[in-house]
Amino acid sequence: MGMRRAVAASAARDWAVPAGVALLLTGTAWAGGHGATGLGAVAYALLAASGLVLYAGRRAPVRVLAATGLCAAGYQALGFDVAAVAFLFAVYAAFREGRRLAAVAAAVGMIAALPLAAMASGVDDLAAALAQGRDAMQIAWLVAAAAAGEALRQAERRADEAERTREEAARHRADEERLHIARELHDSLTHQISVIKVQAEVAVHLARRSGEPVSDALLAIQTAGREASRELRATLEALRDDDTSPPRGIDDLPELVERARAMGLDAVLTVDGDRFAVPEALGRTAYRIVQEALTNTARHAGASGASVDIGYRPDLLAIRIEDDGRAAPGLVPAPGMGLIGMRERVAALGGRLDAGPRDGGGFRVAADLPVERSA
Repeated sequence: MGMRRAVAASAARDWAVPAGVALLLTGTAWAGGHGATGLGAVAYALLAASGLVLYAGRRAPVRVLAATGLCAAGYQALGFDVAAVAFLFAVYAAFREGRRLAAVAAAVGMIAALPLAAMASGVDDLAAALAQGRDAMQIAWLVAAAAAGEALRQAERRADEAERTREEAARHRADEERLHIARELHDSLTHQISVIKVQAEVAVHLARRSGEPVSDALLAIQTAGREASRELRATLEALRDDDTSPPRGIDDLPELVERARAMGLDAVLTVDGDRFAVPEALGRTAYRIVQEALTNTARHAGASGASVDIGYRPDLLAIRIEDDGRAAPGLVPAPGMGLIGMRERVAALGGRLDAGPRDGGGFRVAADLPVERSA
């Protein structure tokens, strides 16, 4: 209902000027005592048509110029001494749309045609016809209409330019903010992660060089340091808008589960259903959900095992991560940043996320991500 009312209001506004001009011209002719029969009826039709055709002034300004000019010359030839108001509006619309050359040519043609139309209406004296033509056209009003149309066109152009400038300034500020974030991340995290990675690699190297066994925890730190360094570098490159490394996705889940096993967690990955290609954003979200869930399990749950199930359904991707940790049934988990981030990622894709303790103990994360197979 609201949409139909808005459309009706817009149509009424678009027709207001054409209908008003048509009524003004026909009313002026009627007040001048012109009959409405015979050729007078044709003249009234030309007057009304010259006004109503202004409705197309924005879409076809040159055609409207021609139509209003022919109508004006026609009703002048039939003896109607009525100002060519519709033609003035057409000149205004043409200048507003930037069709200045066509408007000037049409105005010159009208000035030349009106004396001939006056002579056709019964004016025998050429000088009188020329004077009548010049007076009918009201050249000063013609210039004023052209100037008004050009002024409005320039005002709209400046407004559009100002809007583009504001948008470019906003994009520039966003780019600067993104680069600022990238620099802050680089300064605050890159050095620390690099130190952890280098120290772990040095420790592994020294242990192997001396023939001592390398602990699984040390190897896990080395692997995690490399992965954190790679992901941080990819994030910084993305913030700088020149990311060249492929994002993590569904195909990287086996490697992710294997790293969890290297940290001492008996993690198992199961995939069921007919596999199909998923959008990049969905695959990245699935990877992050599994990564966050396994990380929380390894750090906080005190679990010895975890299962990761990926189900390809006809219209969604089902993700289930369960562990056998300390979470008790009925316990409400604290809304940490990891869980909040998972919910935000899933909500952005129109999916659903459930996270909480299992009935038999342990913790469960379940996410259903809708998939458009046509994508």
